[in-house]
Amino acid sequence: MPELPEVETIRRELAREITNKKIVDFKTTKPKLIKEPSVAGFKKGVIGEGVKEVSRKAKLLIIKLREDKFLVIHLRIAGWLLYGEEDPRARAVFYLSDGKVLNYMDSRVLGELRLCKDYRDLEFVKKLGPEALDISLSRFRELVMTKKTKIKVFLLDQTLISGLGNIYAQEVLFLSKIDPRRLANSLSENEIKLLHGKIVSILKEAIKYKGSSVDTYRDLGGDRGGMEKRLKVYGKKDEKCYFCKRPLEKISLGGRGTCFCSHCQK
Repeated sequence: MPELPEVETIRRELAREITNKKIVDFKTTKPKLIKEPSVAGFKKGVIGEGVKEVSRKAKLLIIKLREDKFLVIHLRIAGWLLYGEEDPRARAVFYLSDGKVLNYMDSRVLGELRLCKDYRDLEFVKKLGPEALDISLSRFRELVMTKKTKIKVFLLDQTLISGLGNIYAQEVLFLSKIDPRRLANSLSENEIKLLHGKIVSILKEAIKYKGSSVDTYRDLGGDRGGMEKRLKVYGKKDEKCYFCKRPLEKISLGGRGTCFCSHCQK
């Protein structure tokens, strides 16, 4: 699933490519992608509108068309966007005034497209916690110290801290040398500070390298991100630990696979 760095990469590229361009037509081969309004209402609502601004909220892409009209794109597990020529695999296509198109790609058709008056009124947006890249140390400490859930599960809870997913949660815990099975409120002050710092630094590094293409994710031009080559633990079961060279292990936490080093992570 695209996480904060991947979505931020797309946001920056979208802002550069489609700001001030108009949507002149739209089509979809998978109506279930459109969650609101109806497919007909969505199409009518976007045609003729110009892109004023492209922003992001956690893992959501938000395209401002008017003060009271926003196109919200949730890529979910396998969604990605491709700008340029129309792609026959596209599940939805936005035709733009420059003759280019914005393809919505999603092999599993689990993503969501919405057209609404204000994205901030969406229920799942209201429930989002502070962004992982922006949360202050004091607020992070407060949340961690009051939760008895396992720290890996804590990091994935978007109502507590938003933007992190399975890839970077594993990475920050590994680099902080914290066992993902530890209870959040068992972390020491030094561990909390270290973890907070690693969250910020790893997310910034991932944005710098345009995200991780460990699955279907591609940037707006269809290219792979470069961060997956720099990952230390994600998807590396039985490979040697970056620090101690012992084999990495894999367990399941909160229904998600988790690679870690039982020797280094305490």
